[in-house]
Amino acid sequence: MTTVVPTGPPAAEQPKLATRTRRSAQTHSPYPTWFYLPAAVIYGTLFLVPTFASFYFSLTRWTVFRSTFIGLDNFTEFFQEPALVKGFVNTFLYAVATSGLKVVLGLLLGILLTSQIRARGYLRSVVFFPVLVSTVGVGITFTALMDPSTGAINSALSAVGINGPGWLTDPSLALFSVALVDVWKGVGLATVIYIAGIVSIPQDYYEAARIDGAGPWQLFRNVILPLSWPATSTVIVLSLIGGLRSFDLIWAMTRGGPGFSSDVVASVIYKQYQAGFYGLSTAGNVILFLVVTAIIVPLSRFLALKEVER
Repeated sequence: MTTVVPTGPPAAEQPKLATRTRRSAQTHSPYPTWFYLPAAVIYGTLFLVPTFASFYFSLTRWTVFRSTFIGLDNFTEFFQEPALVKGFVNTFLYAVATSGLKVVLGLLLGILLTSQIRARGYLRSVVFFPVLVSTVGVGITFTALMDPSTGAINSALSAVGINGPGWLTDPSLALFSVALVDVWKGVGLATVIYIAGIVSIPQDYYEAARIDGAGPWQLFRNVILPLSWPATSTVIVLSLIGGLRSFDLIWAMTRGGPGFSSDVVASVIYKQYQAGFYGLSTAGNVILFLVVTAIIVPLSRFLALKEVER
């Protein structure tokens, strides 16, 4: 009779040995790390390098061909800009107004377009269509529509006996008129985000609430609103970033006027660039970047904590 002598580890230790072998291979193999390299190169080229270059050039007086280091003089001069305070106030008003309206209207349209209504798919396309249109094109179009004498909006109001205001010529209305156009253009994206959030809510919650006798308001308050909070936080962050960085629509419609009534920080920076103060405008961009970061980072963390609590 032949005796077979085992040459490997006992059968009980083989799974542990295989696990250790896989872990060792994963630890020492450089293969997965290479997947990060293309993204890291693109991120560094398109974001990190321009960002650090902007920080450097904000400390210089520069032209296309030369630069002179001047320290913090650009920042000191930028904060002495007469229109800066008005620009900051308008920026915050614009950001809060547009983001608030996008959250409210996006939620209402999201609920409507996830209900059992006819032509639901077509209406979703109609709501989202303004997002795809050029911002400058929208600005030029609404500038013509809001013309106080020949615009279609005031013509329609005068047909029913109402004297339309100077939407873009009245200093007290210009900024909020542009904000309404911004909401019209951007609410489609907020609606799509809310549609995705509402559709992802399991039907079990609706059925349990209806069994308990919940009506439409109770369903909205106790099911839709809390369970779509991730969508709400996303819309708040995205729309607030867009509002704080707003420039193209405002410039296309009012160029910061009349006077400085609709100037925002970005338009103040652009006017400095137009005047040839490149270092000063770069310092303004750095300040705007820091302001947006200082607002959005803690807000994102706060919204994430609220999401966990719910």
